[in-house]
Amino acid sequence: MIRDITLGQYYPAESILHKMDPRVKLVGTLAFIISLFLFDNVYGYVVATIFLVMTIKVSKVPFSFMIKGLKAIVILMLITVIFNLFLTPGDALVSFWKFTITKQGLRTAVFMMIRLTYLIIGSSIMTLVTTPNNLTDGMEKLMNPLRLIKVPVHEVAMMMSIALSFIPILLEETDKIMKAQMARGADFESGNLINKAKSLVPLLVPLFVSAFRRANDLAMAMEARCYRGGEGRTKMKPLIYHKRDFVAYIVILIYFVGVIMVNYI
Repeated sequence: MIRDITLGQYYPAESILHKMDPRVKLVGTLAFIISLFLFDNVYGYVVATIFLVMTIKVSKVPFSFMIKGLKAIVILMLITVIFNLFLTPGDALVSFWKFTITKQGLRTAVFMMIRLTYLIIGSSIMTLVTTPNNLTDGMEKLMNPLRLIKVPVHEVAMMMSIALSFIPILLEETDKIMKAQMARGADFESGNLINKAKSLVPLLVPLFVSAFRRANDLAMAMEARCYRGGEGRTKMKPLIYHKRDFVAYIVILIYFVGVIMVNYI
């Protein structure tokens, strides 16, 4: 399951999405995430589904690769579904013992599960089609107005990019440590909740040590290359909007307006 997390990974391919300006992809992802919370009817989910399917097709990233990331949030989905099923008041559908499943609870649980699924897939697409360097440049450009209020935009963008790039590295490291500990007789599956928590200690300690070591190596490498922040730095590949980027902005705007319209009409 550790290797199934796709957030933070980059999937190389020759597609329009890969070639787009990272600012467009960041704005599109943000617009898609916001749109998921603007509607609460079937028509809104239909529009969101069409937009997501079109985006996946254009990205040329295998759908099977994207849905791998959903395995990591299965428990979260189950908890969300259970809470909505049994704790939402309304018209009773099924009653047993002290539990009651309501019509409104069932509807909310289904919609919430779809919303979480789309949220993970939509966020994964952005990182799958954008390299960490481009992501940093795009975030820095979008957050440039915050410089007026003394926000260290370059440093914030750099930290976010490093955090995303570290996700697949730490996941791979976790997988290696788990296999090494299991070869030595460690058991991460059996036992009650307390025993399972205790069994994570041999995993977490070397993982934290490895993470700090990697962070220290990265800091020393940046120091050796005379990195002093974003002040006065230039870009080897400056971001320039192309025709496809403006077309993408128009598509995002049409989708966003469409979601709002189907929610209120």
